[in-house]
Amino acid sequence: MTGKTEAKIALGTWSWGSGGFAGGDTVFGNQLDTADLKDVFDTAMSNGLNLFDTAYAYANGESERILGELINAYGRDQVVISDKFTPGMQNDAAENPVIDMLEGSLKRLGTDFIDIYWIHNSADVEGWTPLLADAVKTGKIGRVGVSNHSLAQVKRVQEILAAHHIKLSAVQNHFSLLYRRSIDEGLLDYCKENAIQFFSYMVLEQGALSGKYDENHPLPANSNRGKTYNPLFPAIKDLLNHLRQLADKYSVSPAQIAAAWAIGRGTTPILGVTKAEQVEDAAEAAAIVLTDEEVSQLEKTAAASNADTSGGWEGQA
Repeated sequence: MTGKTEAKIALGTWSWGSGGFAGGDTVFGNQLDTADLKDVFDTAMSNGLNLFDTAYAYANGESERILGELINAYGRDQVVISDKFTPGMQNDAAENPVIDMLEGSLKRLGTDFIDIYWIHNSADVEGWTPLLADAVKTGKIGRVGVSNHSLAQVKRVQEILAAHHIKLSAVQNHFSLLYRRSIDEGLLDYCKENAIQFFSYMVLEQGALSGKYDENHPLPANSNRGKTYNPLFPAIKDLLNHLRQLADKYSVSPAQIAAAWAIGRGTTPILGVTKAEQVEDAAEAAAIVLTDEEVSQLEKTAAASNADTSGGWEGQA
């Protein structure tokens, strides 16, 4: 740990910034820069949500730049930064591409230290994990984690890091009512048993489970998320109705119910935010405690939809 208190919910910045194959404009249909997100950041800080998740892959560093500019108004010591090395986007000419990307991220963020640094995908566990260990030895990283890795890959990462006397501290995977692979393969239980923090991303499936969208209110048609989820809305109609029913019971939003489910499952959700009210929803979600029966019924309804939201980036080994 870095000594800073971390919130129960992390705020995701994937949709911040434009550019590249994974920019907010391409994936979400957004065009957001620092000025657009100042109120979002201020609201987060005032609600004690100080853990922000970013990556160079998000708009080729634009998300990092925006986050760094917003942090600058508060002070580095008040914020916990989660950032990532993305295999496939590295500079192969660099002596250590992980350190090279890390240094670029540090400059864009305007800091000399990243609290949690991740390997973003499982493209080459044997090749990148030792280089992550070298990056830790620079003293510019607090905790280390891996994202989009399967149970077998997580275990192999642990073996490699152990040889360098480094502990794998966290796992960050796609995890939602519609994508429960980490439960099914035993990864979530393994993390709990080995004191590995499990960060869940896409808990709201890029807004598809927020309750704001459905067959009659589709996502932006030209965005990647619209192309992925709009065809699924007929199949997940019952799940969306179930989320709305529980939301009415608890006087909250469907998005908060979906987040509460992920928290109740023992994970730290990463919720993407672009509006101040989304931050306020995230802050309130941590207080919702669903019953075991409600959790079970949600999962049964989700499973009955047979909706496939897996991505090509998921670790499959």
